[in-house]
Amino acid sequence: MEAKEIKLLRLLEENCALTTEELAALADLTEEETRAAIRKFEADRTILGYKAIVDWDRTAREDVTALIEVKVTPQRGEGFDRIAERIYQYDEVESVYLMSGAFDLTVIISGRTLKEVAHFVGEKLAPLEDVTGTATHFILKKYKEKHLIFQKQEAQEERFVLE
Repeated sequence: MEAKEIKLLRLLEENCALTTEELAALADLTEEETRAAIRKFEADRTILGYKAIVDWDRTAREDVTALIEVKVTPQRGEGFDRIAERIYQYDEVESVYLMSGAFDLTVIISGRTLKEVAHFVGEKLAPLEDVTGTATHFILKKYKEKHLIFQKQEAQEERFVLE
């Protein structure tokens, strides 16, 4: 892969809302080269999708995000792939990563309540045949995600009108 193509991918990862014209200028490509490269990356699944990163704390939406450490028994000839595939099929699961260290998989899920997350872990994840242990950690506050910093919300002053 050429350096210009890698630069194009990094630009798209940083801000997928850039126009083809802007991407071409920043990656030192023509617009047609940029369009062709993007089509190729989408076709070969180098680009899996485009997604906005939203600061949900600035909205009325209430969600709970949890990082779950999962210990599993790897299967002969398949390693961790079969159990990871089974886990990522659940709608609640946002991400699954194979890890080194004290546990095998990291599973990130979202739910509307702590109870919903607990139900997923207790009723769906932990009972899976190859799962030997879990540890759930709730994300309390996001400071930075995908190189983007979540800004503090300015305190809103309450104003009282006295007559």
